[in-house]
Amino acid sequence: MEISVVIPLLNEEESLQELHDWIAKVMQSNRYLYEIIFIDDGSTDTSWQVIEQLSAKYTAVKGIRFQRNYGKSQALDAGFELAKGKVVITMDADLQDNPEEIPELYNLIIKEDFDLISGWKKKRYDNVVTKNIPSKLFNAAARKTSGLKLHDFNCGLKAYKKEVVKAVKVSGEMHRYIPVLAKNEGFNKIGEKVVQHQARKYGETKFGIDRFINGFLDLITISFLSKFGRRPMHIFGLWGTLMFLFGTTLAFYIGAVKLYKLFNGVKTILVTNNPWFYIALTSMILGTLLFLAGFLGELIIKMKPDEKHYTIKEKLNF
Repeated sequence: MEISVVIPLLNEEESLQELHDWIAKVMQSNRYLYEIIFIDDGSTDTSWQVIEQLSAKYTAVKGIRFQRNYGKSQALDAGFELAKGKVVITMDADLQDNPEEIPELYNLIIKEDFDLISGWKKKRYDNVVTKNIPSKLFNAAARKTSGLKLHDFNCGLKAYKKEVVKAVKVSGEMHRYIPVLAKNEGFNKIGEKVVQHQARKYGETKFGIDRFINGFLDLITISFLSKFGRRPMHIFGLWGTLMFLFGTTLAFYIGAVKLYKLFNGVKTILVTNNPWFYIALTSMILGTLLFLAGFLGELIIKMKPDEKHYTIKEKLNF
């Protein structure tokens, strides 16, 4: 298998037949051995019935149907797990990604040995206020935080070596940061290609302005996880130890001053009336809690088995 095309979708009944025919035409004209994996993320229209018809007619078409809507990240993770191609191409199902880009993306992975190629929609046909401007802000923050010089982290059109998709685990809303996840797994040859973006032909976008708010929150999460996700004790244990030592030192100082004044016959206020006593006590408690958080994090990482955060209802042609 040369190419696996992984397509997550939600309520895209009108575009699926046209998208399949377009992809098949590109694949056959280049004589690729391929598979198309549609992942129905809980559609409420007839998307799954269209996929059933396509899979019955074409053995290259495979389908995964979720029990309910879990999100694009979970859909991609399911597709990655079952993909068999040497190169895995992801694209959206709304016909805004152009299948004619596939041969060049494939060649960049196979001939130029890139681990991952991310599409860049340099010219976009989206709403300027709700998508273009927030997207530019989001991508600027992602570049600064991750160190990857990509212009369009959220472009659905990407190409991967098979080894990359088998190594990364995509959950939550982390599909925007697959290049960052790949980098964290040691795949450093990550490139970018300008791709053609097309206006939506059918239906309406499934994403609102809230996705950029969630995107920034996920960016903070992945930045933290990339540094401390596999060694939580290094952050929680460090700050916990420092806070506990600060509180303990302050408590000993308060006690020493109190004893010194008592031995010298100086009347002093009660220790509990000293505000620094409560600062010391709070620091020791917080320090202990942070240390325990780091310790529990280490235990969870070592003992927790891999989990899937979705339920597959049906599969076709697997």
